[in-house]
Amino acid sequence: MKRYCGNLVALAIAAMVAGGAAAQAFPTKPIRIVVPFPAGGTTDVVARLVAQRLTDSMKQQVVVDNRGGAGGALGADIVAKSAPDGYTLLMANITFPLSSVAQTLAKRSPFNAETDFEGVSIAVYVPFVITAHPSVPSKDLRELGALLQNKKLQYNYGSTGPGSVMHVIGETFKRDAKVDMAHIAFKGAAPLKLDLLSGRIQVGGDQLSTSLAEVRAGQLKALATNGSKRIAILPDVPTVREQGYASLEFEGWNGLLAPAKTPRAVIEKLQRETAAAVRHPDLQKRFSDLGAEPVGSSSQEQLAIVLRQMKQFTPVIREMKLD
Repeated sequence: MKRYCGNLVALAIAAMVAGGAAAQAFPTKPIRIVVPFPAGGTTDVVARLVAQRLTDSMKQQVVVDNRGGAGGALGADIVAKSAPDGYTLLMANITFPLSSVAQTLAKRSPFNAETDFEGVSIAVYVPFVITAHPSVPSKDLRELGALLQNKKLQYNYGSTGPGSVMHVIGETFKRDAKVDMAHIAFKGAAPLKLDLLSGRIQVGGDQLSTSLAEVRAGQLKALATNGSKRIAILPDVPTVREQGYASLEFEGWNGLLAPAKTPRAVIEKLQRETAAAVRHPDLQKRFSDLGAEPVGSSSQEQLAIVLRQMKQFTPVIREMKLD
């Protein structure tokens, strides 16, 4: 019996040593970060900044692979079905938990967001801002709600697709303000912003960096921010909670996920490297210009925010059949 127990202990120690050695050797080939959206958006920019720092620190090429489509589900599915070895990662944002809920409720999700991924690290918090064309005679979201009580107004709001963040915001706002707007779905943040700037749609929204320059130039109007506090870069723009729309409050983020069953030692190494990357002085300055806050959270915190936001928005997505 003693020999049997001794063998078990020896095997356990050998496994730990092997796992530690594998993590120390990792990476031995290029790493791919899948961005489930077209190039040019905030998530893409964050991914490329992080990839460059990781390339420098890990001495292996880290490349960004844009795989837009299906509200981010196409790229996420690629990662979910990749080998769990740390060489294929997903740079996700708040759209990931929301679209995952929408597609699951519609019984067409190709993966399980709760079980098919491991958290790596929240790279940055990025405020989400609801914006409007300057022709809209409302300075904030509360005034927009009052304006739309006029049933003769026919306003459109844009989103990046069914189940996306702005789709959930738009439908929740309509419900809580008891108003109506038509939903126009776009294939990305860039075409949405173009139509918003031209006035073809009246209301939109995205991560702050997408529209910060236009807001500062007066080409777009910031109606509200969705975080729990005002953002320093736009101190005069009230939060949704301040305006009576607490149901629209959430934290915007960009972060890395890996396939489920990726070895813990590899996850921990990726987390450490990501945290160091986003806290590098060069990246802190770049993130500040985007209106983003460097985080570099634990892997547990990354997974927790996904699960928390899925739980938060499941009732409204189910109620409104946002598929």
